[in-house]
Amino acid sequence: MVRMKDPAVRSLLIDRAARMLAARQPVTLRSLVAGTGVSTMAVYTYFGGMDGLWTAMRQEGFTRLAARLAAVAPSKDPVRDLAALGAAYLSNAMAGPDLYRVMFDAGFELENAAAADDTLHFLVRAVERATATGRFRDDIDPLALAIQSWTIGHGLASLVATGPLPHQALAHGVPLLTALFTSAGDDPEQCRRSVERGWRP
Repeated sequence: MVRMKDPAVRSLLIDRAARMLAARQPVTLRSLVAGTGVSTMAVYTYFGGMDGLWTAMRQEGFTRLAARLAAVAPSKDPVRDLAALGAAYLSNAMAGPDLYRVMFDAGFELENAAAADDTLHFLVRAVERATATGRFRDDIDPLALAIQSWTIGHGLASLVATGPLPHQALAHGVPLLTALFTSAGDDPEQCRRSVERGWRP
């Protein structure tokens, strides 16, 4: 009888490895499983070895991010939705800061790079909706504006979730995103209200 893999064991090992890296602890087969109740064979069963673990860690980070972004239900206000996607990005980083660090370590390969790109396209689609409804100018490049919005969220996440700033610094997201979206053609006061409604990290 073939024994089914337990997704909880996979997540346990990924989360533990991320915490160990964040703490600058050496990650070996034995140190990874120490105290977890699983054997070193689990690393081979779930990842094919340590190289597969590093790859899975980055991919898992983007998988969890995609799930957070997908949970943001589109509303009639696409600018609010852009801010809400930024807030979801931050919430994901705050919920798993150790794994968040690993996501952007290009020293580890991704299992599916396209899946990581898909997370950015949540923002691109919201920008396209904002343009279609007249909130943004027609000459706006949706991908460029999505990247600029992502940059704001990533900067705050890096400084708060894994860096020196307190949680209160997340409030800077409102004026930063309002300035960005206003530069794209949105009405300043309407934009501020939309961003405030969506920015709930």
